[in-house]
Amino acid sequence: MTKRIANWSDIVEYADNNAGVMATNGQSLNPYKLGIELYRDIEDRWNKGKFGREWDRCTDAEERHHWDLKLGLGKEKIFEVRAHYNDVNFLDEFLTPEFAADQGLFNFEWSERNSSFEVATREFGKVKQKLLGQLTNAGSPVIRVLNANYQNRGELLLAHEHQRVDLRLDYAQRVLEALVRVWKRPVLVATKIEEKSVVLRFDGTEHTRTEGEA
Repeated sequence: MTKRIANWSDIVEYADNNAGVMATNGQSLNPYKLGIELYRDIEDRWNKGKFGREWDRCTDAEERHHWDLKLGLGKEKIFEVRAHYNDVNFLDEFLTPEFAADQGLFNFEWSERNSSFEVATREFGKVKQKLLGQLTNAGSPVIRVLNANYQNRGELLLAHEHQRVDLRLDYAQRVLEALVRVWKRPVLVATKIEEKSVVLRFDGTEHTRTEGEA
């Protein structure tokens, strides 16, 4: 690099900028650092053969820890991932419980009692859902209008484009309340919660939740 492309000052500048991009402060998640570490994890897994049916069927922790089929497919795999995956399906496909535990990933919430942020859960499914939610549409759900005269009653029916991330019910209820104030009629949103189709409805007085399609 220093003979043909860059001089030493360029290398030092690159290293300084890279350190700034990759830095973590222990208080927030650095997505660039997370992405690099996940690529390294993919490379290691595909070098050692930690994928496929045999790997999935192995339940012995010690055997999984020392698993190494010496396949050497890591570089090939990360270039394939780079070419075919976006941020959302990259995390959805390759984030694993082992990686989450190794990186110390967790969800945190504000505690009114202690006036500080506290660890809410380290459960892998909830941590993964939170990460996907932050990436999908910049963290905002995609909502579309299905029918502005639902069941011929002047009710507004919306549809949530579910992308493996459930709506936060407290947020959904507040949005429905705001829409009712504008629409002056009941408002509904069709979505999925815990993989079940449901319809959330607010009529101006009461929130209801009905299972099934709208």
